[in-house]
Amino acid sequence: MDKYWHSVVLDNDYCNGCTNCLSRCPTQAIRVIDGKAKIMKERCIDCGECLKICHFHAKGTLSDNLEKIFEYKYKVALPSISMYGQFSAEYDIEDIFQSLYRLGFDMVYDVAYAADILTKYQNELLKDPTVEKPVISTYCPAITRLIQIRYPSLIDNITRLEAPMEIAARQVKKKLMAEKGLKFEDIGVFYIAQCPAKITSIIQPLGLEKSYIDGGISLESIYSRLIKAVDKGSRDFPIVQTASGNGVGWGMVGGQSFGLDTERYLAVDGIEEVIRVLDKMELGKLPEIDFFEGYACVTGCSGGVLNVENPFMAKARVRMKSSELKSYNPDDIDSYLTREDLEWDKEMEARTILKLDKDFKVALKKMAELEEIANKLPGIDCGACGAPTCRALAEDIVMNRAQYSDCLLLGRYNRRRRKREKHED
Repeated sequence: MDKYWHSVVLDNDYCNGCTNCLSRCPTQAIRVIDGKAKIMKERCIDCGECLKICHFHAKGTLSDNLEKIFEYKYKVALPSISMYGQFSAEYDIEDIFQSLYRLGFDMVYDVAYAADILTKYQNELLKDPTVEKPVISTYCPAITRLIQIRYPSLIDNITRLEAPMEIAARQVKKKLMAEKGLKFEDIGVFYIAQCPAKITSIIQPLGLEKSYIDGGISLESIYSRLIKAVDKGSRDFPIVQTASGNGVGWGMVGGQSFGLDTERYLAVDGIEEVIRVLDKMELGKLPEIDFFEGYACVTGCSGGVLNVENPFMAKARVRMKSSELKSYNPDDIDSYLTREDLEWDKEMEARTILKLDKDFKVALKKMAELEEIANKLPGIDCGACGAPTCRALAEDIVMNRAQYSDCLLLGRYNRRRRKREKHED
């Protein structure tokens, strides 16, 4: 497997080199070379921003086909919590869960209930005086990877507790092995994904040697089949809806914070706003915050790029549904898992791809060279060179990925500057 595997992929046949995606990438992972966009794998966090902005559908997502589930003796569906907002009021969520059975699954486990399990342990974590604050949620894997690349000093603030989908997979496999006598390898657990970052976190998880989830199927790829399989009001298959309003609320921004025993939390959606908050957090300017949940997508997971509904409509549906359900009570939690079962099994290391060189002295020399080159460039960040900013082009030149001649405006800019300097003399 590649060192950096990504769900977000590029189809060169559809790319026309328009540069729209350059400025949207939060880690500057995209360059346009010879008229085609190129994704730098070591920088990509699978946030899906390029998918949203590409008008030519040149960016796509790798996910599993539904047919893969039949490779397993017992097949389990983990519908994302945001699915609660993806269907109109005429469909009850249990109608949709019943449809998953009709598509071939033997069991449907509501990930919202796993969110209830996680809430219990998050509250314990926040009460621990030895835990570094603010605690950063791992619910959005794109934000976790953003911190790994861009804010390595905040890695120790990331909670070591896994996201609900991983907790659900662990819970359901232990349950089936104990109650049905199934072997671990006979159980296929598939997440119905709302975004590419979730799929990537299954194939190449952070903090884990291996995910308990066996595959990720995008919601958009099976949405029409789910609708066609709906038999309203029919309850042919066993589904016990045990999630509280708190668990369902995790499908929108702020949802996970509402179940915490603290008001010292901050919930932010939209990757640009998350970056502004992380900038301040890195400088220690948010001492009043104990818990932070950040989402790459606007409205949270309701706005995932592999969903089908308008993000704001989906968020409203999640909010309304969560308000109709029972209140969260930690005493109602029935779990096969301990806190240790929910934690990472390895440490997450910083991804040092933004460093100019491993040797500190060489890196300093390259930084000085970068600043010198950047000062010579126009500084208008037009993207015509194929890099998102003039500073990014300067970095590419220093790292031998580009050259001065890639800047189409440099000659004109220098002539104007010399003329202006001559006039000032």
